[in-house]
Amino acid sequence: MQYDILIIGGGAAGFFAAINAAEMDPGAKIAILERGKEVLSKVRISGGGRCNVTHAEFLPKELVKNYPRGEKELRGPFHQFMTGDTIAWFEERNIELKIEEDGRMFPVSDTSETIINCFLSEAEGLKIQVRKSEAVKTLHWKDSHWEVGTQKSTLSASKILIATGSNPKIWKLLEKLGHSISAAVPSLFTFNIKDNRIADLPGISTHAEVKVQGEKLQDEGPVLITHWGLSGPAILRLSAWGARELHDLDYNFNVEVNWLPGFSSEEILEQLKVLKFELAKQQVFKKAQFELPKRLWQNLVTASKIEGNITWADLNKDELLRLAQQLTAAVFQVNGKSTFKEEFVTAGGIDLKEVNFKTFESRIQNNLFFAGEVLNIDAVTGGFNFQNAWTGGYLAAKAMTS
Repeated sequence: MQYDILIIGGGAAGFFAAINAAEMDPGAKIAILERGKEVLSKVRISGGGRCNVTHAEFLPKELVKNYPRGEKELRGPFHQFMTGDTIAWFEERNIELKIEEDGRMFPVSDTSETIINCFLSEAEGLKIQVRKSEAVKTLHWKDSHWEVGTQKSTLSASKILIATGSNPKIWKLLEKLGHSISAAVPSLFTFNIKDNRIADLPGISTHAEVKVQGEKLQDEGPVLITHWGLSGPAILRLSAWGARELHDLDYNFNVEVNWLPGFSSEEILEQLKVLKFELAKQQVFKKAQFELPKRLWQNLVTASKIEGNITWADLNKDELLRLAQQLTAAVFQVNGKSTFKEEFVTAGGIDLKEVNFKTFESRIQNNLFFAGEVLNIDAVTGGFNFQNAWTGGYLAAKAMTS
């Protein structure tokens, strides 16, 4: 079977590249090879089944800040195709996207099936072959074309796009072609913590500053207490930016939480001394201060070894110091991680120096292109990983058909 373009990987990046290539070159013979029985499975579960298509950030230099790996490389591509282009692309196909409070963008229908059905009907209309249960076993350049062996057949193509995500078998084939691969490690995970200060508080969320002791890793934002420990945007960003460092620590480390970001222990100690006089007759335990959730405040008071019935006036110097410490520098021991919902993201993939980001073509092999997470690019949660898939898929399609 001979093709002009073969797309290996039937996910978001693969379909987007195939559809755009077929539109740019209507005569091209294009096929998508998918090793599984279903295509677009990650799209289906994204955003809790709603598909977090992209993020409402419209400046390339701001958008790239959400990519722990790929920040520098994506700046140019985002000037060519980014959020506004994604929104327009779907609108042209009668799919309207909406912006949620946190900037995430979803189809108005609130179901990922809208995106999947769009891709499938576009592919069908453009006569793109979708070949399921065709895992690629061999890949090599022979007599001015690519030869691809699957368990079912041997195919040839002038150009190939790899959009297989974190697939170690494909990475091995690419290594044989001369590419370097950064080993995959998890990114976007929550911290497993067993600690009395948070054990009975699942569901409570508050703004905090978090940093990993002994590493240059810190973030600030909403922190969510869960049954397993700590999660929320600040923790997830920390896990993404520190994916390699935390993997090297075997996910055993201390995280320091400042529940009152922007304030130091010394500053809070001074404020506590003021409260000691202003609220002299009130019990410390009963009423939360600094707009903290009440039960979190009470647990931090208990952790400071302050008796439940003690009044502000009766607090001694050591108790004030301990409370200031718990409020601004509470240390929690992390033992392990949990995957964040179904959104399993890994850091790792093709070394970015080996890719031309104007075209997403390999610098090592001509007529070999990449898009999506097969590259060593990953993002924080919020629709950014899909935006990378759309941008790479579009620019690769343009290069493959020009």
